[in-house]
Amino acid sequence: MRFEVDALLVDMDGTLIDSTASVLRGWKVLAEEFAIPADRFAAVPRHGRPAVEILRELVDPERVDRAAARLDELEISDVDGIVPLPGAVALLSAAPAGTLAVVTSAGRGLATARLRAAGLTAPVLVTADDVARGKPDPEPFLLGAELLGAKPARCLVLEDAPAGLAAGRAAGAACIAVAATHHAGDLDADVVVPDLSALRIERTDTGLVVEVADVG
Repeated sequence: MRFEVDALLVDMDGTLIDSTASVLRGWKVLAEEFAIPADRFAAVPRHGRPAVEILRELVDPERVDRAAARLDELEISDVDGIVPLPGAVALLSAAPAGTLAVVTSAGRGLATARLRAAGLTAPVLVTADDVARGKPDPEPFLLGAELLGAKPARCLVLEDAPAGLAAGRAAGAACIAVAATHHAGDLDADVVVPDLSALRIERTDTGLVVEVADVG
């Protein structure tokens, strides 16, 4: 399969980097400190959504801001074990300047800390701090497309979470799912790959061609 597009909009956690252990440690401490019942904590989908929106479902309204600030503190201070996922370095190196934005549900401070820990850079970065509505709303990807000067329909979204894929679809972009944090059958995308090493990028006179290797 191949996609002819003008720009790439790439999620961070679970797509470019593996931050799972750090995320779990931070949420575990937060759940203990804010006495979030285990059954309630387990029932709320957390991956791929802004933390403040998740916390609105877990703690009383008057404690949301304090919980969000504490989680940010915990996660920024704990980047142990964060590494690039397969194909991430090659993808960022292959994308020509001005054709790729990292679009994440993390705040800017946390996103910067995690990318630095993984040894990656994102010249164009869209974070939860830049939008009013996070994934699954399309606003983050629409902003990423705007910053790159591309029409959303001419963008390719790379995501690992259902919320992010829903946002990409709503933005009007084509979507490739990375099956790093969810089962392939739970991911609604044009194609599902095990990781970014399945992709090849080529610059053409009319934009970018992204080819997907046969993944079975």
